[in-house]
Amino acid sequence: MIIIEALLANAAILLGLALILWVLAPRAENASFVDAFWGGGIALLALLSWLRLAEPGPLATMLMAMAVLWGLRLALQRLLRWRREGADPHHARLLAQDRAQDRAPGRFALAALVKVFLLQAVLMFMVSSPAQYGILEASWDQPVSGLALAGLALFVAGIGCEWFGERRRGTATRLEFIGTACVWWGIWIAAASAGWWVAVWTLIGPILVTVLRSRARR
Repeated sequence: MIIIEALLANAAILLGLALILWVLAPRAENASFVDAFWGGGIALLALLSWLRLAEPGPLATMLMAMAVLWGLRLALQRLLRWRREGADPHHARLLAQDRAQDRAPGRFALAALVKVFLLQAVLMFMVSSPAQYGILEASWDQPVSGLALAGLALFVAGIGCEWFGERRRGTATRLEFIGTACVWWGIWIAAASAGWWVAVWTLIGPILVTVLRSRARR
């Protein structure tokens, strides 16, 4: 399958899942369970890209494993936090203006669809672009190079920072921010070993996740 067609198919599946979750949401005010969708959706995009390969090579398999490991771990952590603590204040603030302007269920549900579910889906697709494109571009016989191993090392360091950050108070936000940035810069570096064009076209991924995490700290 042509790479562009594979990416479009991934985007269509992601959009469908976002719409399904929006419809199944018990109520728009408590739509913050979409945070679990963030990690799970990224893992799914990487897995779908890998499954589209006739003969996945070592580099493609490594990239898939990195994205799936990070995504599933984040999805489980966010889902448990949502069940324990309820709605995320960030999403509550995001929708507060629409709630104040119009309490009509239809209008508020539309705001939740656009500002939460669809926005998350678009950002998710862009952030995960290094994993998706890197997997699809990696040839079946492409070895894991030194550059890919350097990316893997940065990824592992990032996972460690996130894990420790979730368990420490006070410095948790800083550690989690550093960890997430390291994870996606590591995936981008590993994906770049598939070709310089992969690095160029997917640079938006690590840049975007770094900006989003830095804004979340404010």
